[in-house]
Amino acid sequence: MKRSIYTQVSLDLTNIKEALPMAEIAAHVGIDWLEAGTPLILGEGLRAVKALRERFPEHPIVADLKTMDGAGLEAEMMLDAGATHVVVMSQAHWASVTEMVKMADRYKGYVMADVLNAPDKALAAKRMQELGADWIIVHTGYDERRYVKGGSPLDDLQSVLDAVSIPVQAVGGLSIEQALQCVKMGADSLVIGAPLAINADKFAVGDDYETILKDVVGRVKSMSD
Repeated sequence: MKRSIYTQVSLDLTNIKEALPMAEIAAHVGIDWLEAGTPLILGEGLRAVKALRERFPEHPIVADLKTMDGAGLEAEMMLDAGATHVVVMSQAHWASVTEMVKMADRYKGYVMADVLNAPDKALAAKRMQELGADWIIVHTGYDERRYVKGGSPLDDLQSVLDAVSIPVQAVGGLSIEQALQCVKMGADSLVIGAPLAINADKFAVGDDYETILKDVVGRVKSMSD
């Protein structure tokens, strides 16, 4: 059976003026999903999601809220603005996850549960699935990677994949080759940060960034054909 693998660009900028050109490049080369990253949501709020929806009416849009509380209201605001996916933290109270799931169902959207900093990521992922989440994000955070050397989503990906039956993605400091490895292991999407695409130990922007995205899209497509 043909396997669906999605490509996603995380727009981790602080203003929509800089984010839109990066999104244009991503859409042009065939990236499937666009993410309003947490810095963009902090900098622009609902305007970021509305602008992405207006410019890219057919693309799924992830609002990376990293919600811990007030989940129903936050989800409603983002989904009403045009997001299709909203993100709740697995460390949030079960009631918050439940409220986000309810709101996503109302808007025919999807809940992505981020297991960042969960003591047992596989157990947390299983619990999120039981509460109604649609996706699991296996995430090693930026600050964590700066202070705890060597940490990677690859450390926990297989155990999470084994624990749940819903789709999984892995993010956090991965090189392009490592991100592709995650997909080979069974992850259902590949996420690339923008404007910085991590390629081994260097970053790429502009034309180099477009070239990297185009190459990734082609390689992922070949894996799903």
